Amino acid sequence: MGMVLGTFSVQTKQVNYRRDKVDDELEMTMVCHRPEGLDQLEAQTNFSKQELQVLYRGFKNECPSGVVNEETFKHIYAQFFPHGDASTYAHYLFNAFDTTNNGSIKFEEFVMGLSTLLRGTVREKLEWTFHLYDINRDGYINKEEMTEIVRAIYDMMGKYTYPALKGDVPKQHVDAFFQKMDKNKDGIVTLEEFITACQEDENMMRSMQLFENVM
Repeated sequence: MGMVLGTFSVQTKQVNYRRDKVDDELEMTMVCHRPEGLDQLEAQTNFSKQELQVLYRGFKNECPSGVVNEETFKHIYAQFFPHGDASTYAHYLFNAFDTTNNGSIKFEEFVMGLSTLLRGTVREKLEWTFHLYDINRDGYINKEEMTEIVRAIYDMMGKYTYPALKGDVPKQHVDAFFQKMDKNKDGIVTLEEFITACQEDENMMRSMQLFENVM
């Protein structure tokens, strides 16, 4: 997640907050979308008001309109993976952040997802990851969905990260995961099966955390 944070200029730490508050109020009148009050976002996330101010200013620097569309999101993400193709994974990640399914990510959606991924409980992080894999939003993960995400991750990391790939490694990875997760062998993984399997198996939990790190 440090990559995403870096993209939105979170490194700006020495901020005159009183001046920024005035600047933010002026600039909010010029954008297409005006975010909720910082007090409300502070109550809804695990960020302080000061952290939210820094995040908002960084978000505006990258997205002056106040929202980010999928193409912009893909362009930003691709910069961190020059040796691979990040477009497919960025597409799925964009959909996970776009909780209203309207084709754009508002600051509120971005910061709520970021709060979960950076400072949520283990269960909250796993729930977020489950929804990323649940591509068709039917409440279950099937092998095809998990294979799509895993293959997208391998494509994004590129040949320099995995120089010895042979055969259909993503499919083998998914088959091993499903064997452990799909307890009743019905061909789908529920949220509870997903969370239980990850919490019971350290290797699987590490794998899920690996995927989380490229979010």
